[in-house]
Amino acid sequence: MQLKEALTSAITRLTADQVPSPRMNAELLLMFTLSCDRAYLYAHPERELTAEEASRYDAALAERARGVPAQYITGHQEFWGMDLIVTPAVLIPRPETEHVVEAVLDSVGRAPSPASPLRIADAGTGSGCIALALATELPQAEIHATDISPAALEVACANAARHQLEHRIQFRQADLLTGLEPNSLDIVVSNPPYVGESEEDQVQLEVRKFEPRNAVFAGPRGLEVITRLIPQAHAVLKPGGWLVMEISGTIADDVKELLRGWDGVQITPDLQSIPRVARARKPQT
Repeated sequence: MQLKEALTSAITRLTADQVPSPRMNAELLLMFTLSCDRAYLYAHPERELTAEEASRYDAALAERARGVPAQYITGHQEFWGMDLIVTPAVLIPRPETEHVVEAVLDSVGRAPSPASPLRIADAGTGSGCIALALATELPQAEIHATDISPAALEVACANAARHQLEHRIQFRQADLLTGLEPNSLDIVVSNPPYVGESEEDQVQLEVRKFEPRNAVFAGPRGLEVITRLIPQAHAVLKPGGWLVMEISGTIADDVKELLRGWDGVQITPDLQSIPRVARARKPQT
């Protein structure tokens, strides 16, 4: 089968299976199968797929048709300009999480320059995407990244090594900020689970079926992890230190209430005008 025919057939198949963005998915999986870029696909429409290539492409399409996210099939996802390894052990990094990185950089930029390097903790690091992005943007910072999942930490460590940042980030297995010294950090950042189990039917099928449940759902209301994270962050942050978290519009008002007593509480929307990032500063006194 020629490349053009394979692509056309795949688009028809994914459309029939109601896979979102069928053309994009068909192209992505064919690029993965052939280890090529999109330009190659359209520059060589007559190229014949080998039997092995056709078989591997068919298997990838079958996985996508049953709902497996394309990122888990290819094992890759881009975040902050970096190609990251992803497996079903970690939440797939999403573009809106880049707003969290932006909020940290903005908070650092508005804070007085510390006498010593910034100390940052990424609670629930998953793939390591936030910690890695901050390591590239803040080369003098000391970064700690925690996760309760050993499998997730393996992925995060692999990504750090892949981008030659393994010496910049200290990874440790821990529940949120457990084990970090009081009053020792300038920034706590997190993309915690924030979806309530009561909202499960509103979550995309492929998310609730294939992504790690404990990275998506926090408990009945969606606030259970954040409710633990906020006092932990208050304990480990220095006076004037920042807490930056990804949230959803569903819990934005509740998060603001939980941050009562903090300074500079701010909720920032994403590009779809959905409340996405909460940040607040530990009072100086």
